[in-house]
Amino acid sequence: MKFHVDVEMTPAELRKLMGLPDLEALQQRMLDDIQARIERGVEGYDPMELMQPYLKTSLASMDMMQRLFAASLGAAGAAKTQTSGSGGD
Repeated sequence: MKFHVDVEMTPAELRKLMGLPDLEALQQRMLDDIQARIERGVEGYDPMELMQPYLKTSLASMDMMQRLFAASLGAAGAAKTQTSGSGGD
């Protein structure tokens, strides 16, 4: 037996239903602060400094993913070599 339920609700209603916090005010304050820094010009606004926390985590994640792929490919290659080497005995 299958049940199919369609529910229409706004993102705010879904957040409230799931018990998630409403971060709209916090996000707006952050955007206002960034815009104020941009409007001040060179003083206090450095785009690289603003994006650096995001770049660090993104680059670290990419490096970790590359290491994971390299390790899994190395393990798969070792297993294939081991299987093909012992099959002729």
